[in-house]
Amino acid sequence: MKTASLIKDLQYNDTKPTIQVLIDTEACKEIRITFREGQIMKEHKTSFPIVVEIFEGAIDFGVNGTICHLKKGDLVALEGGVPHDLRALETSTVRLSLNKADSTKRVEDVAKNS
Repeated sequence: MKTASLIKDLQYNDTKPTIQVLIDTEACKEIRITFREGQIMKEHKTSFPIVVEIFEGAIDFGVNGTICHLKKGDLVALEGGVPHDLRALETSTVRLSLNKADSTKRVEDVAKNS
């Protein structure tokens, strides 16, 4: 059994979103992304399906030129290969569920280069 918390030990970076792996199992990876207001993750995509949950705050989630305003409690699922971007409208915590075959480093690189 593995446990983690979306609310404990929150970390923020002054210039870019912060990526933290919370759980890594044989089936999936659960990642917490914390944003300060105004921080972005530039357009990117993955080869695998993902699920994004807005745990706290509000995010503009762009998909193929359409912006969806997501707030606390909202979920979005994307198939692989779909370009998307995120912009924090306020300080926010996002839970990202990745396929086990996807790379945590890929997510870290997107945040670092945004």
